[in-house]
Amino acid sequence: MAEQPLVVAALSPADPLGGADRAALEHALRLAGALGGRTLAVTVGPADAAEVLRQALACGVQRVLRVDHRGQADSDAKARALVAGLAAHGAVPALLVCGSRSTGRGTGATPAFLAARLGAAQALGLTELELRDGELTAVRRIDGRQRERLTVPLPAVCSVEPGSARLRRAALPALLAARTAEIPVAAVTVPAPRRPVLFGPARPYRPRPLVLPAPVGADPLARIRALTATDRPRTAARVVTPADPAAAADELLGYLREHGYLAHLTREDDQC
Repeated sequence: MAEQPLVVAALSPADPLGGADRAALEHALRLAGALGGRTLAVTVGPADAAEVLRQALACGVQRVLRVDHRGQADSDAKARALVAGLAAHGAVPALLVCGSRSTGRGTGATPAFLAARLGAAQALGLTELELRDGELTAVRRIDGRQRERLTVPLPAVCSVEPGSARLRRAALPALLAARTAEIPVAAVTVPAPRRPVLFGPARPYRPRPLVLPAPVGADPLARIRALTATDRPRTAARVVTPADPAAAADELLGYLREHGYLAHLTREDDQC
């Protein structure tokens, strides 16, 4: 008999069951029912973070887990701690649902880090998420008031927008039972990354200066012409339609190399 898929709701302790977390929890409960799977609510934080898990239990989640991590507080560190906590309890999610961002000055980057750490597909900022004809489908907003419909393969990490689902009301017996329920804890230690990201002051982007050869000759007019390249043949404008992102990157790097912006880089450097 095949093991039931595990649907995980990753909740933020900063704002217990805020708008996005409410939607994420409801989506997790619905999809677990549609998939015939199990549910697990998890959060990363100190002892008082257990409150959000008690609310999840009252709403119908089968299992909960608090990951006790007090190291770095950036999005990648939280994602690594959450994944380590799940692994410590033998939890392998088929689907992880979380809010698009928390109200506690959240950046919205944690879902992408979770997908990278779990080796899962990602679909972020969703307004709809449902199981249709045996496939997980999603809808998200794109520019120009358009909508993009996605088919999401499992395993996957999905972040949902506030208002994408309305959380069911907890029954009184479940609320009372959740007050005294034991909250499992996974204590994890996440080492600092080998190459930590260094943050500096925000400033406008400034491209590398164009490398030009020094003009030669005694005639001032000839030197100006050499500097301004007025004697060189003009390159006609053209529209390119790369077949995929890799081809688009090659096209851009080729243009920059041709015009001297990347004269000091090799092909190997482009691939680093």
